[in-house]
Amino acid sequence: MSDIGIRSAKRPDWDKELADIADYVCDAEIDSDVAFETAHYCLMDTLACGFQALDYPACTKLLGPVVPGATLSGGARVPGTSYELEPVMAAFNIGTMIRWLDFNDTWLAAEWGHPSDNLGGILAVADYLSRQNRAAGQAPMTMQDVLTAMIKAHEIQGVLALENSYNRVGLDHVLLVRVASTAVVTRMLGGDREQVLNALSHAWIDGGALRTYRHAPNTGSRKSWAAGDATSRAVRLALIAMTGEMGYPSALSAKVWGYYDVLFKGNAFRFQRPYGSYVMENVLFKISYPAEFHAQTAVEAGMTLHETVKDRIDDIDRIVIETQEAGARIIDKTGPLDNPADRDHCIQYMVAIPMIFGHLTAADYEDGIAGDPRVDALRDKMEVEENEQFTKDYFDPDKRYIGNAIQVFFKDGSSTDRIEVNFPIGHRERREEGISVLKQKFVDSVSPKLAEGQWSQLDALCADREALAATAVDEFVALLVA
Repeated sequence: MSDIGIRSAKRPDWDKELADIADYVCDAEIDSDVAFETAHYCLMDTLACGFQALDYPACTKLLGPVVPGATLSGGARVPGTSYELEPVMAAFNIGTMIRWLDFNDTWLAAEWGHPSDNLGGILAVADYLSRQNRAAGQAPMTMQDVLTAMIKAHEIQGVLALENSYNRVGLDHVLLVRVASTAVVTRMLGGDREQVLNALSHAWIDGGALRTYRHAPNTGSRKSWAAGDATSRAVRLALIAMTGEMGYPSALSAKVWGYYDVLFKGNAFRFQRPYGSYVMENVLFKISYPAEFHAQTAVEAGMTLHETVKDRIDDIDRIVIETQEAGARIIDKTGPLDNPADRDHCIQYMVAIPMIFGHLTAADYEDGIAGDPRVDALRDKMEVEENEQFTKDYFDPDKRYIGNAIQVFFKDGSSTDRIEVNFPIGHRERREEGISVLKQKFVDSVSPKLAEGQWSQLDALCADREALAATAVDEFVALLVA
């Protein structure tokens, strides 16, 4: 890398990629009822994931203020807890809860990710601003504002992911959470176009986290708080920009020192479509199983095979798993699995559990279930291969399938049917079927942790889209506080 020839200090125009995001955040009107309906259910699903995570000490030990006692009366509240924090740390708390169990929504494209991770920053800032406004005699934000911010954050993260693979250069997808959250949160704070641009430039200049904590031999629990860290950082960058701090117009395209040359092999981003509401309308919900999304349909196929194979585990000779290229690349994993984070990113483990036990829950990644000798014995009999049609359908913008197929072969020469599932219950093609399951997930996750009267108000509100959208954010969050 050389800076020879770079002489001019003339300030360039803003990179178009940054300008397009800023224009979308500042000016776009969302008029898609499908997007708002999906965002409503996305809010319920995302909160359900966060409340479930509160059952796990590995998660709760990370929650609360950055240091003991650093609370903020009148600050942003953390659902399911009694914490009141400044919005940067509140965003970390909420984002970490949401992502902990790998159970929130998913977007699959050239890059994958979980757009509802952005709710950490959005909800923390919305609650903080609403409480501050109310104390000053001004109107609080409404949940319609939150839903709109969710749609826009989903769109920014998802559109950037459609044609651009950050994992191919070793970077984690949470950088897109930081970018999307930075844009929408700066606008929520009252930022104008220039302030949004300034904040966005800092989000890209931050670079990106390495993916090594998601892959063997280093898979670990950082993958469960990395998105919380990203949306929290976004809030910090937004607050910095709101002081009037300058930005960097060619943060992406600057020769030698810009994002493209340093971290993207000199390539500029490619775009399949302009920003609108496509991502929220087509987002995938993880409703039935807390499992890495490329394995969702494999888990469903394993569940289908459970009754056939549960009493013949020792008779199995081999199991063939067909998956998409992305699934084969990131979750085909052999050898010892060290921790829950290791296991929920191993397709063989995620198939073995339902085939043996007939279920897959977050608890099934813990040491008790993992220690059953049948699990690793079954994993050793699995062969994972790419199915090119699954890969083609995965990238097709009109399908966005996540196909998997499983067939079990026994030692006596017999075999099961080949079970193929092209898209999971959380896919748009199965939205009607999935929403009832999503609603039950919300009930099961949230109701046990709230007082009866509190839960009944929340449940009634979430059953009425118009009423929820019109509710003040601080009043809504008050219903979530334990």
